[in-house]
Amino acid sequence: MAPPPSPAPLRLVVGEEELLVERAVAEVVAEARAADPATEVRRYRAAELTPVDLAESLSPSLFAEGRVVVLQNAHEVGKDLATAIVEQAGDPADGIVLVVVHAGGARNKAMVDALRKLGAPVTTCNRITRFEERADFVRAEVRRAGGKIAPEAVGVLIEAVGSDLRELAAAAGQLVADTGGTVDERAVRRYHRGRAEASGFAVADKVVAGDRAGALEALRWAQLLGVPSVLVADALADALRTLAKVGSAGRGDPNRLAGPLGMPPWKIRKAQQQVRYWHPEALAEAFAAAAQVNADVKGAAADADYALERAVLRICAARGPR
Repeated sequence: MAPPPSPAPLRLVVGEEELLVERAVAEVVAEARAADPATEVRRYRAAELTPVDLAESLSPSLFAEGRVVVLQNAHEVGKDLATAIVEQAGDPADGIVLVVVHAGGARNKAMVDALRKLGAPVTTCNRITRFEERADFVRAEVRRAGGKIAPEAVGVLIEAVGSDLRELAAAAGQLVADTGGTVDERAVRRYHRGRAEASGFAVADKVVAGDRAGALEALRWAQLLGVPSVLVADALADALRTLAKVGSAGRGDPNRLAGPLGMPPWKIRKAQQQVRYWHPEALAEAFAAAAQVNADVKGAAADADYALERAVLRICAARGPR
């Protein structure tokens, strides 16, 4: 059996998403150790090195052991060291792998461009900020763990766990392990009960569905666990905006509407089912209630909790019975 190939001697990792950066570096280390299990790993904050220090870290050892040298925060280096990195990266010693980690952006971009021209494979780790990107990450994490996740469960998991990628990755892996590989909305709510049920989005879901008792229960859970009133008010307004946008778009294919509306297909599909029960006058009344409670929780009302409860009741009443 042929030995595994040696990794490229120069690698470039660009981006600010810490978890993805760490994984990219770990993959390089794993490749190097697959070829040579004795490979040493040295990590440096690049700006703390001098050109002489860099040359020493990249010099071959007496017995030619493998080595991975990771230069973190390379965007912080000065002009002299940036020049030295490019020069020494162009002529690496045998068995040495140099990994340059750069946050992206304009700072020291010339160095990044020069390393690209040297043929460095590039791993991009841009910060994940949009919901759709986070949803893609969750789906990828579930696949990485060997499972599959229902479209509706993706949003529920993000609402329950939050936006932190480490927590989302851990939750996805745990759900796959505990469910045997198939993750649905019920599983997410079962394993994250409390957080999922207490989020502002859970309150909003119950409200737009006209579930008065369920909305009040979810609201009290949120208040008990300390969910900020502003977040609940924002979730109510967001749910109503979603209904209005989807309602005005008509009964089109959710997959085709996802781009123009800027939301995932599962969310459009869900809103299409809900908006049938909302006539224009009801939505107008609900928007008025949402605007009022937004002002109330930001200081217009003496009791934010009471203002939220009143808004929930007012919006449910606007929709009418289920």
